[in-house]
Amino acid sequence: MFKKDVKEGEAGSQLGTEEIIAFLGKGTEFKGVLSYEGTVRIDGNIEGEIITKGTLVVGESAVINAEVTVGTLVSGGKITGNINAKGKVQLLSPATVIGTIKTPALIIEEGVKFDGKCEMLAKEEKKVTPITSEKGIKIAGGKGID
Repeated sequence: MFKKDVKEGEAGSQLGTEEIIAFLGKGTEFKGVLSYEGTVRIDGNIEGEIITKGTLVVGESAVINAEVTVGTLVSGGKITGNINAKGKVQLLSPATVIGTIKTPALIIEEGVKFDGKCEMLAKEEKKVTPITSEKGIKIAGGKGID
């Protein structure tokens, strides 16, 4: 069907050989929750929420106003909303993102517009337990607490 050579800008070429299972072309509009497995390419307009453990490819003509939760995002289009990616986010020129990006890996090409906040999370977020002094414990460089 549609392979990685489905390309507008470079978004389609950044996926390796993974097959695109669905395509929302330029001029299409969707409102609601889009949930899927695999790789989907969007060149139209989406409003609502996008949820997948797979890959979302956003073409240059796409306009997305949504909360986006994905495994991987490759975008050359406009996204307004928060992005949460477990794998990576790759923004290709002339992409625009307005919102918060949470991801362990972020790649931003020259020419991308990003207005928001970025939180770089480890793939497996590890909680750090602060060291606190307890009675009877000596702290380096200090006195013990009785």
